[in-house]
Amino acid sequence: MTPTLKSVSELDSHDPLAPFKAHFALPDGVLYLDGNSLGAQPLAAREALAATRDQWRDQLIKGWNQGWFDAPERLGDLLAPLIGAGANEVIVTDNITLNIFKLLGYITEAQGRSRPVILSEGGNFPTDGYIAQGLCRFAGFEHRVLPEGAALADYLDDDVAAVVLSQVNYRTGRLRDMSETTALVHAHGAEVVWDLAHSAGALPVDLHGCGVRYAVGCTYKYLNGGPGAPAFLYVHKDHQDGGWQPLSGWHGHATPFAFGGDYTPAAGITRFRTGTHSALIYAPLEASLRLWQEVDMTALREKSLALSELFRNCLADLLEAEGIEDITLPQRERGSQVAFIHREHGYAIVQALIARGVIGDYREPGLMRFGFTPLYLSYADVWQAAQHFREVVQNREYLEARFQIRSEVT
Repeated sequence: MTPTLKSVSELDSHDPLAPFKAHFALPDGVLYLDGNSLGAQPLAAREALAATRDQWRDQLIKGWNQGWFDAPERLGDLLAPLIGAGANEVIVTDNITLNIFKLLGYITEAQGRSRPVILSEGGNFPTDGYIAQGLCRFAGFEHRVLPEGAALADYLDDDVAAVVLSQVNYRTGRLRDMSETTALVHAHGAEVVWDLAHSAGALPVDLHGCGVRYAVGCTYKYLNGGPGAPAFLYVHKDHQDGGWQPLSGWHGHATPFAFGGDYTPAAGITRFRTGTHSALIYAPLEASLRLWQEVDMTALREKSLALSELFRNCLADLLEAEGIEDITLPQRERGSQVAFIHREHGYAIVQALIARGVIGDYREPGLMRFGFTPLYLSYADVWQAAQHFREVVQNREYLEARFQIRSEVT
């Protein structure tokens, strides 16, 4: 049966996650399907930022002893349950790029540099491969690429030190089997660094249950930490004291305020800190993470899949008629996004949708991405977004000249 506004509104009336939408500041007239790129602003985040700004004004440098300095560890412990980690195993710090560099350096040092190859994933978000290349050039390792769609087992040998993989592919939304893949890599004597950028806050993640030792992720997408919010780094408690990480800054020192001349890494997860962080960017993230403590991740996953299926069902006939390819994977094999391809007009279609207040995003070549964030998207929102998509395509609105102009950020 074709979904109607009445039928989807009935779903909203029984949605256990519906009350969360009131906790977000969403612009009037906007249907936001880009939370997989930048999450919406929680109301509490705005208040937390204002409070920290006032703390800076009133307390000045005393603020470092009033919650600023230990924020990376405190927020890490708040985030840990969302990804199946334990206390003192996650630290919120720096960005994904730097954190991958830290972990690759740390892993290869712990191995005694006995394995000369770093393997990264073709088709993965480029920075993961770029930083692997950079570490290899710097440290004299060999960088190899796992071609997209190739069998990982065929690329593992005794030379591979570490593999960098995304749990959810940023373009297609493909969801890797974390447990099976981790076991495969470990069986070959290598380590795997998981990138959780498109899975943390989008679906249940069980790092402990999957035997994962190392992972990174960001907090500005599904976790709604704000633009440029710090990333996180996870190291299993049994693997935290294996040596130095290569970005040995003073906040990762065992006694940073002793100001000694030589570096001694701090115990545990703190050794993965580097330098001074901004209390102002940690404040809104902490507010968001406290909201996340109330979220049932199983319910979140169920609604995520239901929203994405609703969007696809509303458009199935149109996509076929207009030559738009739906490359979205089956439910068990995907994250929380839908991916369509129109190689000639994909960019313009997305721009025309944005002009109508339906915000998705675009990636070359021809890929239109739509992220489904259950905390602030209703079934009615998704139904309405699909109607806008239909009208943009059927009416050829995307052919207007203004939608052909490329922005710097897509």
